[in-house]
Amino acid sequence: MPAQPTRDQVERFVVETLVDCGAERDEIHTDATFDELEIDSLDLVDLGQSVSKEFQIKLRPKDLDDVKSVGEALDVICAVAGAK
Repeated sequence: MPAQPTRDQVERFVVETLVDCGAERDEIHTDATFDELEIDSLDLVDLGQSVSKEFQIKLRPKDLDDVKSVGEALDVICAVAGAK
C-alpha cells in the first residue's frame, strides 16, 4: 500500500495539473474559484482522474461536483487520500 501523501504533495500536484489544464500559475491559490481560473467541468474530471492515478486513491467524479474553489478541491482530495 502506498504511503499517504501530505497536503503539500497534493497541493503541488493539483497546481501542476491545473496549469496543464490552462490556468495561470500565479492565479492559483486556495481562494481562487475554478470560474476565475477558467477551469470547466471536464477539466475537473481530468483533475480527479489524475489525482486518483497519482496517489492511488478512489476519488469519484461526483466527489468534486459541488467544489467551487481550489481550496475546496484540496480539502476533498486530502480527505479522500488521508493526507495530513
